[in-house]
Amino acid sequence: MNLWRMILTNLRRHRVRTAIGATGIALGVATMLSVVGLLGGAVKMFERILRSDSQMVVFEKNVSDLFFSNVDVAVADELEKQAFVKEAQPVLFSIITAPDRPVITCFGIRASDGRLKKGEWLQGGPDGFTDDGEGVVLGERAADFLNAKAGGKIELGQGTYPVAGVLRMENGFENGGVFMPLSACQKAFHKEGVCSVVTVALADGHESAEVKKWMAEHHTRLTALENEEFSRSYSQFKIMKTTAWVVGGCAFLLGGLSVTNTMILSVFGRIKELAIARVCGFSRGQIARMIFGESLLISAIGTALGWGLSIGGLHLLRAVPQLQGYIDPRIGWMEVSGALGLAVFTALVGALYPAWYAANLKPAEALRFE
Repeated sequence: MNLWRMILTNLRRHRVRTAIGATGIALGVATMLSVVGLLGGAVKMFERILRSDSQMVVFEKNVSDLFFSNVDVAVADELEKQAFVKEAQPVLFSIITAPDRPVITCFGIRASDGRLKKGEWLQGGPDGFTDDGEGVVLGERAADFLNAKAGGKIELGQGTYPVAGVLRMENGFENGGVFMPLSACQKAFHKEGVCSVVTVALADGHESAEVKKWMAEHHTRLTALENEEFSRSYSQFKIMKTTAWVVGGCAFLLGGLSVTNTMILSVFGRIKELAIARVCGFSRGQIARMIFGESLLISAIGTALGWGLSIGGLHLLRAVPQLQGYIDPRIGWMEVSGALGLAVFTALVGALYPAWYAANLKPAEALRFE
């Protein structure tokens, strides 16, 4: 009989054990892909906040978080005078409080910042948001949970601000945040004259190397990185991505234990059957390959089920109204390949002992096994 046909027959004969092993792998795969996808999506959303139609970001060197970065706003003005820069926008990131809301993301920006142009104005308009004014613009969700409307006033931190408008933003962080004129934001957080980052849009025909060279010559305390470089080097992104893979990997390995348990029970449950196979001419290698094949097939079934579970679960989360804009899962081929690689590794490791035990069975003794 063909070896793979025997493997399929064995798995069908022990449907419950097969289902338990595949379910363990499926739950591990679903957990890993969901965690990696959710955190990866969160990183991508934060990246889009930084970009705002720009190619580079300037920030303070050796800071653990952009909230602690301090860049002189004059740097943005200097950059805009350079021939290789199309636009430079200072942005001040901060956390502000409101009644019954201890944490709200606040974006201190200039009226010319492209963020306000990307949103859909639900109330008010851009005319009420000026660099020298105090009118704030709320994301749609922020306006909802703060019960605020354009033309009214809202208490933020230690001050009260007029609401210039309400925007519907695609990005969840922005849709649940507050946009404040840069000067007003600096005053509220005692950061006069500074911002967190400067986003830089390059002029046509110019390259990022020109910005980096200029920064190295004129502002050694600061660094300028392309968006992709920043994403790879930013410590918080590294921590989030590493955490996602570690948590997901641990869940996956727990599922791998179920495969090991399934294969051990499978071997001990058919010792006489394996002995007869040896008597009928099966070599030790063939017996081992059969056990490894069963384990690999169980893991493959579990991986497919887990992939489907993760996609379905994340799709349901995206449909929840309260989470819209905050859930932007990213399950690409890299994540799926990682899950498949772990599945193969788990299958092979989980089958090592059962395969070794089955291959080294002595037919005469095995036939007397009770």
